[in-house]
Amino acid sequence: MNNIIEEKLKLLPSSPGVYKMFNAAGEVIYVGKAISLKNRVRQYFQSSKNHPPKVAAMVRQIEDFEYIRVANETEAFSLESNLIKQFKPKYNILLKDDKHFPYVRVDLKQDFPRLEIVRRVKNDGAKYLGPFLSGLLLRDGLALVREHYPIRQCKKDISRMIARRERPCLMYHIGKCCAPCSGNVSREEYHRLLDEVLSFLSGKTDEIIRSLTAQMETAAESMDFEHAAHLRDRIRAIESLSEKQAVIATTNTMMDVFALGRLEGTALVFALFVRNGKVIGTEKFRMDADAEESDADILSAFLSQYYAESASFVPEVLLYQDASDMESIAEWLGGLAGRKVTLHRPQRGEKRRLTEMAYRNCLDVLEKDASLQKRAWERGEGALTQLSAILGLETVPSRLECFDNSHIQGRDTVSSMVVFTDGQPDKSAYRRFRIREDAGGNDLIAMREALTRRFQKAAENEAGFLPLPDLLIMDGGPAQLQVALDVLDSFSLDFIPAIGLAELSETIYLPGEPEPIALPRNSAPQHLIERLRDEAHRFAISYHRNVHNRNALYSVLDSIPGVGDKRKRALFDTFLTIEAIKSASLDELKAVALIDARTAESVYGYFHKDEATSSEPEAPPAE
Repeated sequence: MNNIIEEKLKLLPSSPGVYKMFNAAGEVIYVGKAISLKNRVRQYFQSSKNHPPKVAAMVRQIEDFEYIRVANETEAFSLESNLIKQFKPKYNILLKDDKHFPYVRVDLKQDFPRLEIVRRVKNDGAKYLGPFLSGLLLRDGLALVREHYPIRQCKKDISRMIARRERPCLMYHIGKCCAPCSGNVSREEYHRLLDEVLSFLSGKTDEIIRSLTAQMETAAESMDFEHAAHLRDRIRAIESLSEKQAVIATTNTMMDVFALGRLEGTALVFALFVRNGKVIGTEKFRMDADAEESDADILSAFLSQYYAESASFVPEVLLYQDASDMESIAEWLGGLAGRKVTLHRPQRGEKRRLTEMAYRNCLDVLEKDASLQKRAWERGEGALTQLSAILGLETVPSRLECFDNSHIQGRDTVSSMVVFTDGQPDKSAYRRFRIREDAGGNDLIAMREALTRRFQKAAENEAGFLPLPDLLIMDGGPAQLQVALDVLDSFSLDFIPAIGLAELSETIYLPGEPEPIALPRNSAPQHLIERLRDEAHRFAISYHRNVHNRNALYSVLDSIPGVGDKRKRALFDTFLTIEAIKSASLDELKAVALIDARTAESVYGYFHKDEATSSEPEAPPAE
């Protein structure tokens, strides 16, 4: 503790407030609130033996602090939430996913408003619906709305279009818009249609269905069957959407239900969102919290950050566990919503069942995540650890590189370099080599060239070939392995371990060992090596196929004088196939970019030389 902090501690007031802790770089590393600033802040700089590890680590970095006095604890809670959002301090409990949920915005002050998707709620007098859990699902819902409700979608100035008597666009003619721009619908009629849409988006589908059913029956009685069928389709669409929502209560209640779960150092908040007695969705929030943080503190931090982004709508809040400062949070939420907000932990009944359901789902998610993490570890780090033990490596390899060749009877030979980092494919690091030397089908010659070019690029510090591999794997037996060792030695890289994979058996060749070793069957190292080899084989074959096809197409044109790579490309861009080039007339060839008259005559003459020969008059027989 420095002298500045000592002097500031003597001047701390006993009133409520919010404090900020700074490190040596002037960064905010922690934001907290206190009923008494004097008592709370001084606790950090007393004996550290009672501090949790996280607090002790934070205190060691504190070089200065500031505080802001407030009138009461509710104001302190609100200010703390805003400052955490602003600074995202290192030692505060933070949401890992700080996204903004989508809303539907409708400006009812306009004569003919449209539906807009926004991410932030503004105090502009417009009506906001939401928040919705998924932007994709929201767009799907609006697509359904536009399918059955002809609400305008354009951003045009309606009043100006009406004054200029402009014609409606295509959306009107296909029945997707009622064309207020042409004066076809009044403001009152449009707003009645809009009210139905807003009720639909709010989940109040029962009233809409009853109203539409009555209209359909009336239209049928009036023999207006086309309009009745349209109303029937609209009812079915609404019912289809409603069936996807599970009814959980008999009352039209609005609730947010939260439950916290922790497993192996991971904290997760699972949310159920209930609107009009129906669960409309769920969401998972992973928390950046240490083991010493209490469940109550984590929930409190979560609620402050979550509702700071969705303050326009705060329903009844149900918790599976108690949060710290629940009364202050409820008062703060009430201030945001402009009404009283209920925040409590139910003990019985339907609400308790909801919180238990949220908690069970939370544990299921955590267990699934743990299982997936374990599986990923076994496929990645775990497999590498076991492989290093089998191979007798000093360190566990992180970057694995595997090389393979591909050719057809020695033609169009290519090599592939596939990279796995921490047991997972790193496709951005993949490289491929067009073998320049005439290997004649000799894999050893091709492998030597590919390896030489790979490590030469690394020696030149080319970014695409760095870092060096921790383990080099050759698809082949002792001969391929020896090539790799020779190349490594020539670049003074003999410290890089290398192995060879037998082509017909699941065995590995080690340097200096005459007999291969077999990996344990169905083990993680065996599966890792198989994935790596198969990926190298796939990458080599796919590249070879492209090279071979390109060469096969261009091979015919290579025999024509004056036709180089650019002109071949221009011909294929225009005609697409060799057959089309053969069938092209002389004028069509001349019309191709980069093809002059002389070249066009050469191409045409090459493909029609048989016709020219047959058209020549036969020589008279010799006497």
